Amino acid sequence: MKVISSLENIKEPFAYAVITVGNFDGVHIGHQGLLKEVKKRADKMSGTSIVLTFEPHPLKVLKEKKIPLITPFERKIELIEKLGIDVVICLPFTREFSKVSAREFVEEILLKKIGMKEIVVGYDYTFGHKREGNIDLLKKLGDELGFKVCILGPILVDNMIVSSTRIRNLIMEGELEKVKILLNRYYQVSGEVIAGHDRGGRLLGFPTANLKLVNEVFPKNGVYVVEVIYNNKVYGGVTNIGFKPTFGNDALSVETHILDFDQNIYGKKIKLNFIKRLRNEKKFSSIEALAAQIKRDIEEARKILQN
Repeated sequence: MKVISSLENIKEPFAYAVITVGNFDGVHIGHQGLLKEVKKRADKMSGTSIVLTFEPHPLKVLKEKKIPLITPFERKIELIEKLGIDVVICLPFTREFSKVSAREFVEEILLKKIGMKEIVVGYDYTFGHKREGNIDLLKKLGDELGFKVCILGPILVDNMIVSSTRIRNLIMEGELEKVKILLNRYYQVSGEVIAGHDRGGRLLGFPTANLKLVNEVFPKNGVYVVEVIYNNKVYGGVTNIGFKPTFGNDALSVETHILDFDQNIYGKKIKLNFIKRLRNEKKFSSIEALAAQIKRDIEEARKILQN
């Protein structure tokens, strides 16, 4: 898959470009439906399947509201590539770009620069300055300028529309099993292993890998069963997200005890797939009581991972 970071890097229009446009935070099952439709239509015409997205998220630039992202940029690109898309065009989103009109966006960027022949979007798609463009305008421009418009309806799970907002809220509520349904995969965070206080191994007998925080959305504080991906291998693990109240910490930490693992991974990158929430984080009366609970957590995690 080719990743393009500027319109200036597009020297000529793509062959029969089939496009979808959006932020695609989370690349959830609704997004996946759009991307699969784009690929299907492009393959049918021996054309080019293209995703046009933006970095940073437009809402962050326009400061309408603070929006924690489900997927960091690298992870988003990885997930899009897995769906077989040919090209991702990631445009820098600036205040100047936000002033481009809906018609100019379609005519100058999508048609002239990229060579769009078909566009696939969701039922609630808006575009252009102050979201002036909508589905009706897109269809009108399609008729006028000669490109096909495919509109996909919402995807419902439990009679609720699948959306990044809904998934974001479920993650923060610790509802990881519901999140898995909406993403069609486990929720994943990643980061570099950094030095901690060495309490896990030294005091508790359970060494932990401390993660340097990269993701913007984390499950609520508590203890989770996870899969740990390191060096293309998968290990079981137990992750604690929180403030370690037994030790009086005031900084959020993400610590993982990796099962059946004995390697020095400081400075290395790991990924955590969240399988299930075990319990709330709580303060224990002694280090011994905490160690006993961790042992029980590990035993329960092993049973869950075996299934």
